[in-house]
Amino acid sequence: MSATTTVSAGTEANDAADTTVASADTTASTATPTPTQPTVSTPTPTPTTATTNTASTGTAGSTTTPANSNTSTATTAAVSGPYGQPTANYTLTFSEEFNSLNTNLWTDHMWYETSNPTKNYTVEDGKLKIWPQRDASGNFFNRTLDTDGNYYQTYGYFEIEAKLPVGKGTWPAFWLFNHINERRPEMDVMEAYAGGAAPWGVNIDGVAHPTAYAPTVWKGDKEGQLVGSRQYDTGTDLSAGYHKYAVKWEPNKQTYYFDGKEVLTLNVSMGDPMYLMLDLWYGSASGTPDDSTPQGKSNSFEVNYVRAWQFK
Repeated sequence: MSATTTVSAGTEANDAADTTVASADTTASTATPTPTQPTVSTPTPTPTTATTNTASTGTAGSTTTPANSNTSTATTAAVSGPYGQPTANYTLTFSEEFNSLNTNLWTDHMWYETSNPTKNYTVEDGKLKIWPQRDASGNFFNRTLDTDGNYYQTYGYFEIEAKLPVGKGTWPAFWLFNHINERRPEMDVMEAYAGGAAPWGVNIDGVAHPTAYAPTVWKGDKEGQLVGSRQYDTGTDLSAGYHKYAVKWEPNKQTYYFDGKEVLTLNVSMGDPMYLMLDLWYGSASGTPDDSTPQGKSNSFEVNYVRAWQFK
């Protein structure tokens, strides 16, 4: 998933399962088509909560920017540390449990887009749900919810618990990102391609189900600067239940996890503040959605929570 390239992890669609590319500071040689997007300088958010480590967009080396704080005292008490990690090593900084949708925190489109008026997301039953839907023109359309302008963090542990949608063309993702003048640093914690060739997905009763996913990192100093990626075959239907997708982001290393299991480690330095993104896009290795792609809320990218911690 890349805001500067149409295909990111999808370029590895023909790789064998569990193939790792770990070439920090090495430019990827795979050519990828580039969509036309306006160059937009990132606004500096104005915090509404006092903090000793306020990070404005485009300023490296800071820790968090809780412009719209989303961590209450009650939530802090209820949530332990990251899954599979020593709780004593972390301090909770962000906890979105989706008891409601905080529109002061989450935006429903990318900064270079306008919001599609067709409703294909909601918060209910303690979950964010984003589903495939055709709009008024009859086309499937991308939906992104992000904290751009509202919440950023540099370093720490980031985790979601989610159930993925089925269907050809579906491309759900969780990523950390920023747009800083011409630069596009990007950490894709999870991208899945149900419609891709096995092991990306399997066909069950004529419908593509996701069984693999990829963490992928783009340093973003220039176009196509791939740091590393792995196509990870989970051996299970990722639409059948909830799983945890996470990254531990340290100053000189990133470690990616699936249900607490380490799946990719990259030795790379990336120090820009990043905002959080959840989305359901279409294409890349998943193909083009069609009439076999189930529409509606019952086929949602369901996110149970999004959490972030700082290192103590």
